[in-house]
Amino acid sequence: MLIKLLTKFFGSSNDRTLRRMRKAVELINKMEPDFAKLSDDELKEKTVEFRARLEKGEELESLIPEAFATVREASKRVFGMRHFDVQLLGGMVLNDRCIAEMRTGEGKTLTATLPAYLNALSGKGVHVVTVNDYLAQRDAENNRALFEFLGLSIGINLPGMPSSAKRAAYAADITYGTNNEYGFDYLRDNMAFSPEDRVQRKLNYALVDEVDSILIDEARTPLIISGPAGDSSELCIQVNKIIPRLIRQEKEDSDTFQGEGHFSVDEKARQVHLTERGLVAVEELMVSEGIMQEGESLYSPGNIMMMHHVTAALRAHVLFTRDVDYIVKDGEVIIVDDHTGRTLQGRRWSDGLHQAVEVKEGVEIQNENQTLASITFQNYFRLYNKLAGMTGTADTEAFEFSSIYKLDTIVVPTNRPMVRKDLPDLVYMTEMEKIGAIIEDIRERTANGQPVLVGTISIEKSEVVSDELNKAGIKHEVLNAKFHAREADIVAQAGQPSAVTIATNMAGRGTDIVLGGSWQAEIAALENPTAEQIEAIKSAWKVRHEAVLASGGLHIIGTERHESRRIDNQLRGRSGRQGDNGSSRFYLSMEDALMRIFASDRVTNMMRKLGMKLGEAIEHPWVTKAIANAQRKVESRNFDIRNQLLEYDDVASDQRRAIYTQRNELLDVSDVSETIASIREDVFKATIDGYIPPQSLEEMWDVAGLQERLSNDFDLNLSIAECLDKEPDLHEETLRERIMEEAKAQYQRKEEVVGEEMMRNFEKGVMLKTLDSLWKEHLAAMDYLRQGIHLRGYAQKDPKQEYKRESFAMFAAMLESLKYEVISTLSKVQVRMPEEIEQMEEQRRQEAEHLAQQQLSHADADTEAAQSLSEQTGERKVGRNNPCPCGSGKKYKQCHGRLV
Repeated sequence: MLIKLLTKFFGSSNDRTLRRMRKAVELINKMEPDFAKLSDDELKEKTVEFRARLEKGEELESLIPEAFATVREASKRVFGMRHFDVQLLGGMVLNDRCIAEMRTGEGKTLTATLPAYLNALSGKGVHVVTVNDYLAQRDAENNRALFEFLGLSIGINLPGMPSSAKRAAYAADITYGTNNEYGFDYLRDNMAFSPEDRVQRKLNYALVDEVDSILIDEARTPLIISGPAGDSSELCIQVNKIIPRLIRQEKEDSDTFQGEGHFSVDEKARQVHLTERGLVAVEELMVSEGIMQEGESLYSPGNIMMMHHVTAALRAHVLFTRDVDYIVKDGEVIIVDDHTGRTLQGRRWSDGLHQAVEVKEGVEIQNENQTLASITFQNYFRLYNKLAGMTGTADTEAFEFSSIYKLDTIVVPTNRPMVRKDLPDLVYMTEMEKIGAIIEDIRERTANGQPVLVGTISIEKSEVVSDELNKAGIKHEVLNAKFHAREADIVAQAGQPSAVTIATNMAGRGTDIVLGGSWQAEIAALENPTAEQIEAIKSAWKVRHEAVLASGGLHIIGTERHESRRIDNQLRGRSGRQGDNGSSRFYLSMEDALMRIFASDRVTNMMRKLGMKLGEAIEHPWVTKAIANAQRKVESRNFDIRNQLLEYDDVASDQRRAIYTQRNELLDVSDVSETIASIREDVFKATIDGYIPPQSLEEMWDVAGLQERLSNDFDLNLSIAECLDKEPDLHEETLRERIMEEAKAQYQRKEEVVGEEMMRNFEKGVMLKTLDSLWKEHLAAMDYLRQGIHLRGYAQKDPKQEYKRESFAMFAAMLESLKYEVISTLSKVQVRMPEEIEQMEEQRRQEAEHLAQQQLSHADADTEAAQSLSEQTGERKVGRNNPCPCGSGKKYKQCHGRLV
């Protein structure tokens, strides 16, 4: 009651905002005569003047009156269209980080030119976001002349464009594109291998058209780039052949090994490790099988990923047992849960392990797909420094815009009063009665020359109505969402006298339905129209326009209520544009989905007992109100779902931001040697501490284990035991320092072989590849955690808190693994010559090029990558005993192919 009283005296928040902005509108109107006196060149010079003032420190907001007056005057000269006062208000709302609700036909596209121009003056970029490619191209081309007149550049960002074209589009002052493409480009940029591969600039200002569709309806569906996890199945088959020929090394005690085996097994950790003899044997076997060339090493840069397949094949043969760890059913390997003993249908082991087991069992090898990068629209658009949006229907979702995006919704008044008649709903018993009533209504209205737009909630329903119209002999057009350009043409002519158009509720948004049809479309269809033809078309349109107005304007028929009132309002909003006549009515039946939710069988039976006969309808405001209440409940449930998903995704978002920030910092520097040195010290300290605890007695030292670990994981062969025999009083700190010094010395020797510059490039490449690989695995692990976390609720634990806690622990473990993997790889890699480093750089560049062609999709679609991220380069390999390609006359192994 108190709130209502305060609102009555002081006005609502919406009223106060508009009252403040109207003062600026009055100022712009006062400026109009002065700006009209400017020449074209003087008007264009305003852009240069504004930018100069911004560089001197003037605030962007202080330029609003002059900037808007400039755009209004330029629009009058270029388009012959003048911005209405309500459009100026809409432009200010959009600049004010708000959602502008503007009714259909109020000129949202022209309104958007105002904040787009203003925010482009900073030179930081403006992204205009549309729901499809057609609208992006249409709006960009329609507004190009205006912006270029004012000295601004325009870019269009479309799917499939080469990186150079995308970079140019993003470098423009104003860029038009779809929400999907902006999001995918963001993900691709954060998978780039060099700064030059990135296309986007820092995200500055996003102006989202049909904002409710993008930020609400599509909020539950994340954008995903996926790719095959691992190499081709042919490689798995080839590697599988050599595994049975390897011999397991038998462990006698904790310090010594008996025999000369090829691999050791750690059953507790469920891991296998190749011994030095095993490494040589595997390389020889792979050469004999034609998998590798003579003289190659498993640890050469081009073959590092091959080692993963060898390890996976070993684990499949040695550690994983049929009917214990998995079963084979109907030609498919199915994992057995080691806790419950139940099969996990649809789950797959990562890292190529599942493929290795499939090869081992001789079943069909399935393609490995893995999420490479993912983000929701909710989290993507919150990355922008400034976000705003416009739509015809946002007020019903104002709370969600405010709570999730921190965006207030401002209802902008219409230029002319709304006169559309929204008739009460008609409710029938059965679907067929309802369809019959709809056909009869269409027949009556078209007989009077009134155009009709029929909105359905699905393509299937639209086909049912279309079939009935065909039976009735009523000519009509059917719209679907497959062809956006054709869709806009049909919608533009849906206002012709007696026209009947069937569309899903969402179809055709972004195109006005002009009463009498679009005379611009008719002129555009002619080749080189004469002045007489143009005048004749306009005259004919005026006659049709008046006839349609006299018939009652566009009539909207809704075939059933949508779950969301907003979607219903969007359909209604197609009629009554700019003060035109119009009407709308929804036809419902007790068989509709929403009515089944709202009205039980008991209510249906009661309606029958009250004497409701076949073909009769209930028409009462109470029914309409009850249905609106049912819709509110559904909307509330959907909001809870989106909000819950966001809470989970916010955890991943924080981690994503940390990884992407670290990755971009890595891309932007050329020398990471200090980082590598710091990581090396941390890794070796942690490794040594595991075998020689700080401040411990010598009896507690596991010297043999440390020697083996340093040899296997870092290719550092030290005789620590002999050193201790010679110096019995050697202190642990001194021993640590000697190990560290030897590790640094070994690394320095590698650097001397290839040169400092090459080594810096190689370090950077290893860090990037390792980070990407571990991030992919982490994303998969997070998916698995998310799928089962709800079960914690049964243990009286909060699943969200458990998810946050465990995902943080997983993230911390991933960062530790990153350090270890990087140092291990750099320590073990056998650098041969500068040309081989260049080969790895070329391989990375090829991967980046393939990445641009990756298949991109929403999460609820099947995602397969179009290209493999790990395709090999096509360079010819040189045998170790062949002449060196450098022309020295020496053998390759004695020249550029020498090993450390």
